[in-house]
Parts: sequence; structure tokens; C-alpha cells
Amino acid sequence: MEKKHTPKPRSHLTAACQTGPNHVSSTSIDTKYNIAGAHNAVSNHAGISSTSNPTTADLASLFECPVCFDYVLPPILQCQNGHLVCASCRLKLTCCPSCRGPIGNIRNLAMEKVATTVFFPCKYSQSGCKQQLMHTEKTDHEELCEFRPYSCPCPGAQCKWFGSLDQVMPHLMHSHKSITTLQGEDIVFLATDINLPGAVDWVMMQSCFGHHFMLVLEKQEKVDGHQQFYAIVQLIGSRKQAENFIYRLELYSHRRRLTWEATPRSILEGVTPAIMSSDCLVFDTNIAQIFADNGNLGINVTISLC
Repeated sequence: MEKKHTPKPRSHLTAACQTGPNHVSSTSIDTKYNIAGAHNAVSNHAGISSTSNPTTADLASLFECPVCFDYVLPPILQCQNGHLVCASCRLKLTCCPSCRGPIGNIRNLAMEKVATTVFFPCKYSQSGCKQQLMHTEKTDHEELCEFRPYSCPCPGAQCKWFGSLDQVMPHLMHSHKSITTLQGEDIVFLATDINLPGAVDWVMMQSCFGHHFMLVLEKQEKVDGHQQFYAIVQLIGSRKQAENFIYRLELYSHRRRLTWEATPRSILEGVTPAIMSSDCLVFDTNIAQIFADNGNLGINVTISLC
């Protein structure tokens, strides 16, 4: 099998797998003016007539940022003419994009009050998300939305690919062909040459129950010079799908046994947070040598349904 190793920085050893202050506007703010002014005439943008009853979508459209077309959420600041821009774009602007006036630091309390009554679509609605969210829920939901773009799950590969969930496996098969896939609920993940110096990743795929799981063994070099191993399983799927499974990692040799059991991570989360918090199977080089055979470490991996 092909092997790749670079002592520093980390290499992707797929072959080892047998893979300023705000000024609050006074009560002179006119609610009707601010709603219309904030979006440069409602009737022109959203098609709302003065006699119609606005729908949730119509109201949400009043909060669209004229720069990025995302939504302007509280705290809402306006320019001196009542125009709004989202917090992200605001940091990049020197003048109002609608009237070219000063960007201003005036709080639009009327629009903030309206925002508490509006349900906003998820930013990934065009990718299939149907959630309608209060502004207080929107950011948290979007960080974990199953329809957000997924990054390549291969650790250490420095791959810049992004795509939808159903494109992940085709990407792996096309761009990371050296990763071995084994079929079955109970397999052995063989990490070869664990004594290689430096930081190394071993990666393997396991296919069972109609899903693909990525098995990762990561060796890190700590500041004090000692080495630490981290083993974890992630599902090529969403967090909701991952909750249906349990994985078990086991090292066994010479009547000694070391096990770890947990719910697999979704590739949307990735393995880095778990490894940083040691929420996975963790062992040092001394333990690795107890279970290794001629520099190769076999990890029994069992996937089961909850």
C-alpha cells in the first residue's frame, strides 16, 4: 500500500489504512417610516400593497440586507435616513449602501420589535432546509443545519473541497482513492508503522447498515515531546443519523483489553473538537506498544444500532 509521511507538519497517511457606542433613537422614530425606509419602499421590493395583510415571508423580506441579502437581526442599527444593513456587511462599509450617507449608530427599536414577531428562513433554505426560525434561534440552527455545505472529512489532508452531504462519498472515492473501505459491522482497523516519527493520521472507511463510517487514528506530538494517540469514528451523515448508532473500539492483546464506546460524530462536526477534548479513545506510546505487533496496531471496530 502507498504510504505518505512528513514528520512536520502533519501528514495524511491514508495508505497506512489498509487503510463605538450606540445611540438609541428617541420616541420620534416613526414605526411606519422605519419599516418602509429600511427597505427602500416595501411595495417595490416585496410586492406588499398598503391594504394587504403581510405574510411571514413578506415581513421577513423587510429585513433583507441590501448588500448580501441575508437578514438584518437585532441589535438593528440604521443610517440617518433609516436604511438597514446586516452586522457582517456593516463592518466592511464606510457609508450607507442605499443613500451613501453616514453609516450611523442609531438603534432602530421599531424594527427590533417587529423582528421578535417574524419567523426567518434558514440561510440554507435553497439547499433544502424548510425551517422557519425566530431571530434568537437562527444562528445556532445554521451552525448545525444538515443542509449547510460539508467540508472534506479527511483529517490532515488539507483538502479544500465543500459540497452537499450526498456528494461527500463520490468526492472521497474520486479524490482520496487510497482510503480502503471494509464491509461489515465488525472489522479490524489496521494502522501500520505506528512508530513513524512526527504527527501521522491513519484513515479507513467501514460500510454497514447502509451507511459509511470513517475511522480515524491520529498521532500527535505534544510540546513536552511525548506522543499521544486518538482514535474515533465519524459517520458520513447528519447528526440525527449518527444518533442511531454506537461504535466500539477495542485494543486486545496478551489478555489485556482497552475499550471505548460512544456515538459516532457526524462529519458536520468533524473529529477535531472531540480530539481536543479527549472525547475519544486516547492512549500513549507505551500503551500502543503493549498492543502493537511488529509496529502495526490492530483496532477492533464494531458498529451497532442503538
